Amino acid sequence: MLRVFCLLISLLGCTLVFAQNGFQVVPLGVKGGTVDGNLSAYMLAPAGSDAYVCLDAGTVSSGIIAAVGNGAFNVNAETVLKKYIKGYLISHPHLDHISGMIINSVDDTVKQVYAMEHCINVMKAHYFNWQSWPNLANDGNAPALNKYRYQQLKEGIEMAVKESEISVRAFPLSHSKPYSSTAFLVKHGDEYVLYFGDTGPDEVERTDHMKRVWAAVAPLVKSGKLKGVFLEVSYPNAQPDRHLYGHLTPRWFMKEFEVLAGLAGKEHLRNLNVVVTHVKPVGNNEETIRKELGAANNLGLRLIFPEQGVKFELK
Repeated sequence: MLRVFCLLISLLGCTLVFAQNGFQVVPLGVKGGTVDGNLSAYMLAPAGSDAYVCLDAGTVSSGIIAAVGNGAFNVNAETVLKKYIKGYLISHPHLDHISGMIINSVDDTVKQVYAMEHCINVMKAHYFNWQSWPNLANDGNAPALNKYRYQQLKEGIEMAVKESEISVRAFPLSHSKPYSSTAFLVKHGDEYVLYFGDTGPDEVERTDHMKRVWAAVAPLVKSGKLKGVFLEVSYPNAQPDRHLYGHLTPRWFMKEFEVLAGLAGKEHLRNLNVVVTHVKPVGNNEETIRKELGAANNLGLRLIFPEQGVKFELK
């Protein structure tokens, strides 16, 4: 009987080790501009894993240092940069989403850089070009030093993230025409996280990009497999639509989730983890945005306001 008991405990232990239990997030930067040491970048990995992907990379080293100081990692900052981050998913090539990766590239290890075609073309032409910065990538102006390897994502096509247990699907977004951005649907096993780069509402941008993303994830919301959504709110409601510049306000943020609710059912959005990103820290914007989101949250979303270097989980 003792041997049987030990065998059962052993099998249970294996089940616990391999059970899928969400994702862990370490924000390296959370602001939407002007704070150059705290710009959009989120390390994401399956719970219990040290194989992270970095969703955008506006700030990298300063965020890692803050995270180590807050106890998010039990190794030094160099190890986090060189070994824990397996690749970068870049939503669009604006500096507040890419400058940290560029600055740290000289001291970094070999990494994969995942992005859609337009974003990769901008990186080649304007950043890793031996004029703005040495070409640490595998393509572009010679000599290409082959440290960063571009991996071009195509709409809706799943691609494995090398050296990790996750895969990603990309969807185009509109970020104040003619600029484009990207949403990433990250998968581990049978669980998902959805990350939006900067984007304006469909109604203002005159596209259906957001609705197409919502349609793709609605079945995952219904089944409880979508563990979290990262979506930006850059301005308070007082910002006129003509001055959104491809961003959202609390009103538009909630209107977009109403679209998802129409596809997935309002009951399935209650307590859905939603990480509020890209708040522009101007004046009392942050306090106002929090209040306006809280007042409009009729869907019962679990709103998360991330802090630089403070680890949290999405389950």
